[in-house]
Amino acid sequence: MRGNLAGPRVLLRRLREVMADQSSAQERLDKIVVLIAANVVAEVCSVYILRADGRLELYATEGLNASAVHQTSLSVNEGLVGLIAAEARPLNLPNAQAHPSFAYLPETGEEIYNSFLGVPILRAGRTLGVLVVQNKAHRTYYEDEVEALQTTAMVIAEMLAAAELEAISHQGARLDLTRSLHLTGLSLVDGVGLGHAVLHEPRVVVTNLIAEDIEREVERLEKAVNTMRVSLDDMLSRGEMVQHGEHREVLEAYRMFAQDRGWVRRIEEAIRNGLTAEAAVEKVQSDTRARMLRQTDPYLRERLHDLDDLANRLMRELIGRPHGAVAADLPKDAIIIARTMGAAELLDYDRNCVRGLILEESGPTSHVAIVARALGIATVAQVPDIVSLVEGGDAVIIDGELGQVHLRPSADVENAFAEKVRFRARRQAQFRRLRNKPSISRDKQDVTLQLNAGLVVDLPHLDESGAAGIGLFRTELQFMVVSTFPRMTEQCALYSQVLDSAGSRPVTFRSLDIGGDKVLPYIRSIQEENPAMGWRAIRLGLDRPGLLRTQIRALLRAASGRELKLMFPMVSDVSEFEQAKVLVERELRHLGRHKHRPPDKVRLGVMLEVPSLLYQLEDLFQAVDFVSVGSNDLFQFFNAVDRGNTRVAERFDPLNVSFLRALKKIVDEANGAHVPVTLCGEMAGKPLEAMALLALGYRDISMSPSSIGPVKAMLLKLDIGRLRARLLPRLEPGSGAVNIRQLLRTFADEHGVQV
Repeated sequence: MRGNLAGPRVLLRRLREVMADQSSAQERLDKIVVLIAANVVAEVCSVYILRADGRLELYATEGLNASAVHQTSLSVNEGLVGLIAAEARPLNLPNAQAHPSFAYLPETGEEIYNSFLGVPILRAGRTLGVLVVQNKAHRTYYEDEVEALQTTAMVIAEMLAAAELEAISHQGARLDLTRSLHLTGLSLVDGVGLGHAVLHEPRVVVTNLIAEDIEREVERLEKAVNTMRVSLDDMLSRGEMVQHGEHREVLEAYRMFAQDRGWVRRIEEAIRNGLTAEAAVEKVQSDTRARMLRQTDPYLRERLHDLDDLANRLMRELIGRPHGAVAADLPKDAIIIARTMGAAELLDYDRNCVRGLILEESGPTSHVAIVARALGIATVAQVPDIVSLVEGGDAVIIDGELGQVHLRPSADVENAFAEKVRFRARRQAQFRRLRNKPSISRDKQDVTLQLNAGLVVDLPHLDESGAAGIGLFRTELQFMVVSTFPRMTEQCALYSQVLDSAGSRPVTFRSLDIGGDKVLPYIRSIQEENPAMGWRAIRLGLDRPGLLRTQIRALLRAASGRELKLMFPMVSDVSEFEQAKVLVERELRHLGRHKHRPPDKVRLGVMLEVPSLLYQLEDLFQAVDFVSVGSNDLFQFFNAVDRGNTRVAERFDPLNVSFLRALKKIVDEANGAHVPVTLCGEMAGKPLEAMALLALGYRDISMSPSSIGPVKAMLLKLDIGRLRARLLPRLEPGSGAVNIRQLLRTFADEHGVQV
């Protein structure tokens, strides 16, 4: 139903004239409230802006006492204005004073007014202020009047985003849009980064809000929607991971919303009220986001993310901008901000410019986390609403050690973290000076320190860290960062490059460990209740031998004339290793038939990570050439604890007595059988945990490249014999309850060991 206003299009034309005016921000805001009051035939129009201290300050008014401007403020949830800010939805009342939330502010002179219409000023669903009109008469405002007010609120939101209103706040108070925020998430990759925010999918800044030609804007919308629908259909029909890493279920959700006529119709209505197509998309999505953010249903909030992404896609279609950040716009100190991201997308960024990565989603086993770890990029995930809270170019500090993010930090916080960065740099310089020193303990025991790798970008770390070799090369990472299954020749080229980079240093390849949580988008996955213990790794490889044989053939070809060390993951019975060994022997015969030179030596082993092998050690050591203990999964299965579940992950310590006894049993029996044993996992890369491993008898451990320096610094100061004499008696049955972690810390403090 239509009200008394002259029409949204007329109002927007007049707003455009005001916005084009060269006057100050305060003068333009004053003109806007006068214009709205006249257009809606209201006696009062007021603008309240949310400050960083959580108060809504009166910034401009037509009809209330002018002396109250920049003097009057309310807190969020105080009065009708505070209620609108808290709930982010319009309030339309014929008798405002009868509402239980009405708050009387005598300095404004508003007691003589009865009817009240207020709408939130929104940007990306975030409340920045409130726009209000009032009348003396008791009346309910019409739908087109509400629409007019919401459209004007959008104009004011753009003024706020452009920082035009910051300077005119009372006593220079900061606005909520620019306030400092301290956010907490999940630490994925250690490190500290100071820099400026780069949105992975940069928010489209709508500079042209008001339509010149309504029908042309409708046509632009229809064309963009159709193009987007065709694009999504094409991605789904290809059945593969597209360049931006979306998985099929995400694309299905996008397509569902893109086909929703209700969503498109609301955008079209906003255009017919006078907005450009891109401004209409932004308005509808901002209104939708504000409503859905107040929902507690996790399914609805997840759908909000899908709608956000879809609206962003549509706006990019409208303005002709490609998806993703523009490389040329990348600052030298970029902190990448994204809802989620594919592994290949992270590799597209210039590593020299990236200081950190912050994600709304993702976990420690996600593909992007694995790549970020390989690149050494400080990463924090599961930071709620970070994409909507940040503006491109905002100052950001990421603390990957503590899982914390400081958005628009104060000078004091920035200085404190700058010192932390300098301290870490000094420690890294200290570790670099150790890289050419032999890895020998204080009591002259040789220890082999190797690194874990999986991508080409890892290879320079061999020389940089002084590692003795690659104790674990995760071959599946190559499969995760591409959109189609790598051909045998492509795999062979990678494995040759790895061996070339290592030179005379040993490399231990792990065969494909896919399935479970490591889903390849071009291979249809199956739903499993417990994927970590399901159809994955060697189980999948033996059931689909074509995959495993192709990889084995590529490895044998790459290692021509050299040594090949290959181990199989997730082996739970010695017979599985024997079956895999048969496949290797078959491929060796294939090489011979085709006159290819085989490796000079082939050594086959297993990744010991399933507890059942603890009771097959004698048979296992007779069958294999070497063993590598995968402490991450072994600990997880040993204690029946999901390391990715924050509710239980902290309840179990890998330095507990029972787990250390299991690790000691492995190394003791391996040494007795004269079978080389390595341990690769998070335990190896933490100095305190590595101390325990050395005391148990491990002399070959493999870790992330960044851990080699700290572990070597610990090793050079450690008397392994003395520690062994103190630790082993505490692992004996009947020795009573003991805190092994505290025992190790005390020993380190007493002997000056750096942990």
